[in-house]
Amino acid sequence: MTIIIKKCTLEDSRQLQEIGYETFNETFKDQNSPGNMNAYLERAFNLEQIEKELSNKFSQFFFVYFNNEVAGYLKVNTNDEQSEEMGDESLEIERIYIKSKFQKHGLGKYLLNQAKDIAVESNKKKLWLGVWEKNENAIAFYEKMGFVQTGTHTFYMGDERQIDFIMSKIMI
Repeated sequence: MTIIIKKCTLEDSRQLQEIGYETFNETFKDQNSPGNMNAYLERAFNLEQIEKELSNKFSQFFFVYFNNEVAGYLKVNTNDEQSEEMGDESLEIERIYIKSKFQKHGLGKYLLNQAKDIAVESNKKKLWLGVWEKNENAIAFYEKMGFVQTGTHTFYMGDERQIDFIMSKIMI
């Protein structure tokens, strides 16, 4: 079993778009209307948006490879690119997604550790993320990793207002 984490570049934009569509759709299609899913996927994962995010100095993307196949990805944000005002001492984990066929191999933990390493290198004191209140598996994973719920925020899936739990972990 070989696991490799690689930082994404602009050359990875199409592959990032594909895995973004695939993993988000796998995770949430059964709990949301097709119209709202399509609206969100088009807004969040169109090629222009992906390239804009990849070019932003306050956002970073990483692929995780499992036996030489892209199995998932991580997106982290700092400074003004965070989706909530958390201050310069925080790092946001905006996305950790693993393709369903690669889940239960510890890859999410590898990506979370990558985020922790970035936080340490960047002298950040807090990791935080938003997770949909109905995504029980993800909530349980983050709790197991030492995150606690510290608030909520609104997330729009198409035109549907949803609630995300904000979960945080203080870096020691």
